[in-house]
Amino acid sequence: MIRVLLYIVALCFSLNVLANEVNVYSARKEALIKPLLDQFSQQTGIKVNLITGKADALLQRLKREGQYSPADILITTDVGRLYRAQQLGLLQPITLPNIDSLIDASYRDSKGYWLGLSLRVRTVVVAKDRVESHAISRYEDLADKKWHKKICIRSSNNIYNQSFVASQIAIKGKEQAKKWVQGLVKNMARPPKGGDRDQIRAVVAGECDLAVVNSYYFGQMLGSEQGKDREVAEKVRLLWLNQQDRGAHVNISGAGVTTSAKNIDNAKALIEFLLTDSSQQWYADKNYEYPIRAGIEIKGILKQWGDFKADNLALEKLGEYNKDAVKIMDQAGWR
Repeated sequence: MIRVLLYIVALCFSLNVLANEVNVYSARKEALIKPLLDQFSQQTGIKVNLITGKADALLQRLKREGQYSPADILITTDVGRLYRAQQLGLLQPITLPNIDSLIDASYRDSKGYWLGLSLRVRTVVVAKDRVESHAISRYEDLADKKWHKKICIRSSNNIYNQSFVASQIAIKGKEQAKKWVQGLVKNMARPPKGGDRDQIRAVVAGECDLAVVNSYYFGQMLGSEQGKDREVAEKVRLLWLNQQDRGAHVNISGAGVTTSAKNIDNAKALIEFLLTDSSQQWYADKNYEYPIRAGIEIKGILKQWGDFKADNLALEKLGEYNKDAVKIMDQAGWR
């Protein structure tokens, strides 16, 4: 019975290739990727079949499906998951024309297994009425006793925080990173709970003075059609940290071509499309993420935040040190 099912799946692969399609597994929510995929289909005639889900669930699905997986492209919201997919043998290296001039080497795998599509900055927001704009200038300051019981942040099982800690390991080494995490945990105003928007709401509610968040969540609240979200967001200010040294911590939403891909040329064409000027502009305008490419015009809310210096740490390191980060967070009691 299993052989029959695998034969049917393999037959579907053949039909997909003949039908000029490309199959995408995406950890991005449908609303945050489908409009671009629809534009791609309109311009090229290539049909995009989209399946969305949690990143870890998609990785397990790819692993379970093996060579019979219909997926051609995996899209994730964090480099940690792309690195994990690579380590599991779920991605294959590809080459794209002019990639060296399109994307900084820091934002793509050195062997071509994955690349960034947009930049995501993890930084801080502070209460306007209680915290001066110069009160904190470096990530290292999050462990300072002056912030005792004043910081809100998500749980340790959040991949953004794991990559955040992994960056400290890559920069400072395990021992210094461990001390930093211990200090940060002591400064937490409450046990971690909720998402990044909830951390911002907690600042405004007076539960904490400072929250660690991805900047695009703040942007989404400022640009929300919900008056309550805008009202909350307007009561905090965003700060860029480490601007006098290495720069702000960045991550990526990114993509890789799966090992099982049968529509490789179509997959490459879609990735190239997602790197075009118009697609990069769309990320900024609609999702409040930063273009992965330099030279793309920034407008609206992102422009109001001003320019910032980004850390040029090779993002491969965030995946490489993920297990160490999780261990350090667990030992420090980061729930």
